[in-house]
Amino acid sequence: MEVAVALISIEVVIPLILSGCGLVMISSLSLRNSMAGGNPYVAPLKQFQFIGVGLTIMVLMLRLPTSALRRNSFKLFVFSLVLLALTLVPGIGVSVNGARRWLNLPGFRFQPVELMLLAVPVLMAKRLTDDEVMLNRKDFHAFITPTLMIIGLNAAILLLQPNLGSTIIIAAICFIMHIERRGWKYPLLGIIAGALAVAVLIRIAPYRMRRLTAFLDPWSDPSNAGFQIIQGLVAFANGSVTGVGIGHGLQEERYLPEAETDYIFPAIGEEFGLVGTMFLMMLYAVWTWRAYYIYRDAKTPFTKCLALGLAASVIFPMFVNVAGVTKLMPLTGIPMPFISAGGSAMIFMWAKVGVLLRIKMESKFEAKPHGKVKKQA
Repeated sequence: MEVAVALISIEVVIPLILSGCGLVMISSLSLRNSMAGGNPYVAPLKQFQFIGVGLTIMVLMLRLPTSALRRNSFKLFVFSLVLLALTLVPGIGVSVNGARRWLNLPGFRFQPVELMLLAVPVLMAKRLTDDEVMLNRKDFHAFITPTLMIIGLNAAILLLQPNLGSTIIIAAICFIMHIERRGWKYPLLGIIAGALAVAVLIRIAPYRMRRLTAFLDPWSDPSNAGFQIIQGLVAFANGSVTGVGIGHGLQEERYLPEAETDYIFPAIGEEFGLVGTMFLMMLYAVWTWRAYYIYRDAKTPFTKCLALGLAASVIFPMFVNVAGVTKLMPLTGIPMPFISAGGSAMIFMWAKVGVLLRIKMESKFEAKPHGKVKKQA
């Protein structure tokens, strides 16, 4: 009964609406592509399947006690790290547009960083709330292990893919979880050091420097480095307040690169206008508000810290995506949560929803050792 109630909660309904909006946009683009000889049903059907798999994983995670996640946090992290490293192995990792971020699985390409974005909050929550390890540890040592160690292990692999955007998101998740448990002092120094490191990484990598230049002045190279940014802004301008209507977006059809993935938000802005984009932002805001209540009401330090990390792993990518396509920060290639086309992100976003629902359920009911629940006295 508790599972059934959880599945009709706001925390589930809002991601379902977001996924539906993404499916509509992917279908719109696919129908237009079919005029050039393509199959109009392949992309939307595949996305529909990913949503179905994601919902199944969510239900499984909802039935998994958080104590099991805590016990297996290190194994999950190591497994994710191994998969992440395999993307760099020739013949195993898949290269797309010069980036090696994927592994080939039957039916779709798997992006291990999405699993890592689940593993990192679980391990951070476990280590930061492990009384035997953390109570007698000084703040500086606690910042080195686990926070900097987890960030460093991920960065060592992600920057070779290269994937600076995911590196920044993992660092942000670790910092906010550390701040929640141990305060601002060392994370603030880490943020300053991280900003300097990002500046160096941008300076030494020509493609990152081109992205920064395009961000600062896209009109200096409108047909190359600045093309994507300009076309995204034009899409928003075309959409105005109410949009041009579904299926009538000129930018999405001819000029907007990656309209199904990284740039799906400008595509929505063109067809549904400011009204449509603000509706999506409102949905994310309400979901964040509900996630905050799960965090606030969590009964144990582990579940409280875990809820914060999981919510951050959903909301931070949304901010990075929106900021990138609206020219508030350089582009990083991060998809829009629950909306962008793709299987890995969709499946693990729903997995995080399942864990959050489990935390919510455990806040109301005390877990027995064998995993069943009973009402608290």
